[in-house]
Amino acid sequence: MGVKIVEVGPRDGLQNEKTLVPTEVKIHLIDMLSEAGLPVIEATSFVSPEWVPQMADQVEVMKGINRRPGVSYPVLTPNLKGFQAAVKAGAAEVAIFGAASELFSKKNINCSVDESLQRFEEVTKAAKEAGVRVRGYVSCVLGCPYEGQVSPDKVAQVAKRLYSMGCYEISLGDTIGVGTPGGMAELLEAVSREVPVDALAVHCHDTYGQALANILIALQMGISVVDSSVAGLGGCPYAQGASGNVATEDVVYMLHGLGIQTGVDLPKLMDAGAFICRSLNRKTSSKVAQATCKL
Repeated sequence: MGVKIVEVGPRDGLQNEKTLVPTEVKIHLIDMLSEAGLPVIEATSFVSPEWVPQMADQVEVMKGINRRPGVSYPVLTPNLKGFQAAVKAGAAEVAIFGAASELFSKKNINCSVDESLQRFEEVTKAAKEAGVRVRGYVSCVLGCPYEGQVSPDKVAQVAKRLYSMGCYEISLGDTIGVGTPGGMAELLEAVSREVPVDALAVHCHDTYGQALANILIALQMGISVVDSSVAGLGGCPYAQGASGNVATEDVVYMLHGLGIQTGVDLPKLMDAGAFICRSLNRKTSSKVAQATCKL
């Protein structure tokens, strides 16, 4: 059995960094991640630079990376304008982002969940015509910083809409990392009634230290795609001092310990983590990297 790891460090991880990361550092990081054997690396995001200044160099990043055959480099495109810019820059896969929480959607993208889904219809339609694959994200699947609990049925409905729009894969994001294995099991039961389990992925944040446990439950329930971020990049902007995404090194170590193939070379992955932590002048959030004293 194999698991596909979707590396989100260069986009989801770096977008929260306060200081601007030089373009060549981003390019070098993505190239190191490609070398480590990661099959999917989220490269950047085509959002307006005034919203996310960190991603203002998206075109240079897309032009600069060394694309390895067989590796995909999806980019985030929140609207049609972003989608068109991404395709022009050579993106062959894009991702769109819906929330399962009304308040989060309002605060994050300034519209209701339903309005956001209508906006994405334009993107998925254009993508179909252009032969570009679209991945869908649902955020706040196990809790919202504004609404608290989020009902699994609400998540299932949003996931179903994204799937019927033509997203080939739906990634369920525990944006603030409050989920527990019990909640994850309940969530996946609800969502897999609406969307085939082989079209689902999990995106766990480690804010409360539950990410690996939640991922293990997801694997047991038939999920075979896991999002993670090298060195655990990407603190949660909604929780002070919270660790962000689960570290790719830790996920790979756990999967290899389960005898699951990932195609990822752990020492090379750890080199990539050490490189970006040095560049950002911060400590790694990966337990595996800490344990082997890479930093």
